[in-house]
Amino acid sequence: MSTLADFPIASKWPASHPDRIQLYSYPTPNGRKVGIMLEETGLPYEPHLVTLKDADVKSPEFLSLNPNNKIPALIDPDGPGGEPLGIWESGAILMYLAEKSGQFLGTGTQRWETITWLQWQMGGLGPMFGQLGFFVKLGGKDIEDPRPRERYINEAKRLLSVLETKLEGYEWVAGEYSIADMAIAPWLGALEFYGAKDMVGWADYPRVNAYFDRFMARPAVQRGLNVPDAG
Repeated sequence: MSTLADFPIASKWPASHPDRIQLYSYPTPNGRKVGIMLEETGLPYEPHLVTLKDADVKSPEFLSLNPNNKIPALIDPDGPGGEPLGIWESGAILMYLAEKSGQFLGTGTQRWETITWLQWQMGGLGPMFGQLGFFVKLGGKDIEDPRPRERYINEAKRLLSVLETKLEGYEWVAGEYSIADMAIAPWLGALEFYGAKDMVGWADYPRVNAYFDRFMARPAVQRGLNVPDAG
């Protein structure tokens, strides 16, 4: 039977509580999804701060768990059959934790509605908002050609319109609060960090605004926003 000590990542980020879920992350939108989920479920976990620097995310130890060199990643010492499980990709982690805890995934129709909106975030909202941030605040902000920036501004507006339409008559995207909301809302919060709220017309989406406020008012969300603590 393998143990946590058999994972090379544990040598760089040693566990103080090896019986708990080990989270390797940083408080970006993708990292916050999982911190919030762990706080919402109450599953015992130990967070490890993995910076976005090459010395961390491209270290042999981190790559041994996540060959895609992106946070978050996770080891559950009590995985299926009692064996430790290493897992990466935020959407996969959310689904795993939902099934392990029996929370926030739903059953029947709602389960598939939740998965659909989770995939919408993974394939659309996150990547497109991330590109928007690159061209507005990060490495692409000094590019003189306006077309890349305009492309992602327009795509952000389109995605916000999709969400605005979906939220008519709904408090949460799949009916009940779920991992889909935990995936979507942290990326909405990224617009503030990017300084992009005005350029995408944030005020033009009142349902999205109210949805984000509901999300941020949850105590577990507030606890999970800075997991792991980046100082």
